[in-house]
Amino acid sequence: MSDAQSSTNLWFYEEKGERKGGASEQEMVELIRSGRLGYGSSVWMQGSREWAKLEDTPLRHHLLKTPPPLVGSQVNNTLVWVLAFAPIIGYLMEWFVAGAVNGSEAAAARAMENASYWYITLALNLLLSLFDEKRLQKAGHNTSRFRGWVWLVPVYLYQRAKNLQQNLAYFVVWLACFALVLLA
Repeated sequence: MSDAQSSTNLWFYEEKGERKGGASEQEMVELIRSGRLGYGSSVWMQGSREWAKLEDTPLRHHLLKTPPPLVGSQVNNTLVWVLAFAPIIGYLMEWFVAGAVNGSEAAAARAMENASYWYITLALNLLLSLFDEKRLQKAGHNTSRFRGWVWLVPVYLYQRAKNLQQNLAYFVVWLACFALVLLA
């Protein structure tokens, strides 16, 4: 195959916010089989006007060998709703630990005023975000687009809602709970 022919058959793809490629069609098939590319992945081939979703290209027949991700209404949202209330749950856990460690109510109150146990709420939020992301992966969603944002919970919740085409209710609830904790 000549250089001109091979360059027109190269595919480019987006991965973690970076443009990757040019890959041959066979290399793209391998990326699909390995799970690095799937439904919702952005791809481009020379001659295309703009980036397209993988399922809207000639490569879609390779996707048909794997089931599509569950739609937003089919994904179990129990964990994300616990995450939405995590600022309040974490704050209550902080009070419990402060009471158990400090013995007296006055010492526990001082510990809470000094934010001695702030890391409990942080750990709870991060763990719930990570568990929820794993759950989305098991439902067939490509979470690589917002994987780095798991550490910043409100951004993760916003991106999750957009990715699953759900309303922003759990995002708004998290913000409201966080604001209540700040006021407490």
